[in-house]
Amino acid sequence: MTKMIIEPTENPKVMKFVTDYNLIPGSLELDRNSDISEIPLAQELLKYPFVERIFITANFVAVAKEDAVEWEHVAESLKDLIADELSKNPRVYIQKLKEEIQIFSEMTPNPNVMKFVSNQSLLDGFLELKSREEAADVPLAKAIFDQFEYVTQVFISDNFVAVTKDDSFQWHEIMVEVRAFIAAYLQNHKVVSNIPAAKHENPVEQLINRDYTEKEQKISDILNEYVAPAVEGDGGKISLIGYDEENKVAKMLLQGACSGCPSSTATLKGGIENILKQFVPELVEKVEAVNG
Repeated sequence: MTKMIIEPTENPKVMKFVTDYNLIPGSLELDRNSDISEIPLAQELLKYPFVERIFITANFVAVAKEDAVEWEHVAESLKDLIADELSKNPRVYIQKLKEEIQIFSEMTPNPNVMKFVSNQSLLDGFLELKSREEAADVPLAKAIFDQFEYVTQVFISDNFVAVTKDDSFQWHEIMVEVRAFIAAYLQNHKVVSNIPAAKHENPVEQLINRDYTEKEQKISDILNEYVAPAVEGDGGKISLIGYDEENKVAKMLLQGACSGCPSSTATLKGGIENILKQFVPELVEKVEAVNG
């Protein structure tokens, strides 16, 4: 059975069940309206009427419950259930045999960016290439730039490539050929990058020469656990780069598909800001975005 520990969160309604390995790239947020047909773990958890929502990201499963049920009565049972389900399907989804590299295309909130998701890991970290010149030491990105003149940026992270195009084509005209090109490149076992990827942990440290304060670290921890994986799922990346304690304003750096995205502000207001208010209401009242 999968090794697992129970870890409380600052939200009394949410409990984390932490494993000793990464479950999935990106994240999942599921409730009874979600499509869980390929996720046996979620199917079993949502059989419990007190389970309201499930977060799956990094190396843990976070379960949100109703107030009427106390964790001391259900936590151990959920822990055993989750461990048992992960023993059957360690990567959360129903296990399928996949010998060939498969690439799936996904729209992102930015209409100029398409995300191409691989069934295999590409990088341990991320690379953002904003020009052909920057891609010189990243063969996959260079190949994409060289093959398609309309490509303006390439962002590679974990198991996906987010490609930014100019306005000369619509994605429905070029998506198939870009997807086929990336799949063929990877299938031929070609090198993704000749330079180290930037690490996901505190990428802001590369941009500002200072350590987080205790309050900033608290905000960053919530971002890394509950927000960043979902943003990465849309082909982007988000990091805390500043905090105005007096006005309770958290400033975020947006990269990848999120950078310059028309819906970024709406996403921050409607999603990230609400999550931070829920987990650290004493620290954050407003979120501002800076494009990377």
